[in-house]
Amino acid sequence: MTRLPSGLALVAGIVGCIVSVVVASAQNEPLTIKVIPPPSDVAAAPADAQKSASGLASKVLKPGAGSDHPTSSDLVTVDYTGWTTDGKMFDSSVAHGKPSTFGVRQVLPGLNEGLQLMVVGERRRFWIPESLANKGREGKPKGTLVFDIELLDIPNRAPADVKAPPDDAKRTASGLAYKVIKEGVGGRHPRASNAVTVNYTGWTTDGKMFDSSVLHGGTSTLSLDGVVRGWSEGLQLMVEGEKLRLWIPEKLAYEGKQPPYGMLVFDVELLKIQ
Repeated sequence: MTRLPSGLALVAGIVGCIVSVVVASAQNEPLTIKVIPPPSDVAAAPADAQKSASGLASKVLKPGAGSDHPTSSDLVTVDYTGWTTDGKMFDSSVAHGKPSTFGVRQVLPGLNEGLQLMVVGERRRFWIPESLANKGREGKPKGTLVFDIELLDIPNRAPADVKAPPDDAKRTASGLAYKVIKEGVGGRHPRASNAVTVNYTGWTTDGKMFDSSVLHGGTSTLSLDGVVRGWSEGLQLMVEGEKLRLWIPEKLAYEGKQPPYGMLVFDVELLKIQ
């Protein structure tokens, strides 16, 4: 998970409500973050919390939708806040104002176990005993750790229409198919010579993810004259803020010369035209 920036001097204010605090960065530049107040049951799991054989305790704060759970091999996008049992916040994507994406197997054993209990849209509180957390390691929060986690997405999971473009997908003369997932703003489209900043995930038509910007830190900046033809064509249809699903035939992808082979499917969100 993303850690609070190191080398910061935290000047805390009011306890018991969300407050803005000022920290000094290594360059002595002020940075405002939020301190998220601890829940009333931060000191110990309540009697109605679910407990697993490992010692992990949890409680559903908001039900999710569906029945698919992440596995240890999945990526997840979450909002989270972590406290020690004395109520001190030590980590929070909410405070940074940006959800975090990471591999389930990359986190603490207790979080690995807990995330696999969840479905998308669910928010859950976890009480993670030290044996499933940092195990007393120096420089890490010690003792039982408490997390509020909302599971926003399992981004490596392929969409239902990954095998072929649906009937409502639009098609270009070249054979590219696309569908708007989220509308953008403005009327400016990138040109073939532009660089763009995007979020993206790519799958083969059997549903296997082969690449994603979340594996490279969350966003990627690419030049449209340096990508496959289907990508360049598809991005030039977009405006900033828009998200498209692209079905790129092999002749507009890697032309059978290198993997991944066959039609490729991408979800692409255009964040900025450089």
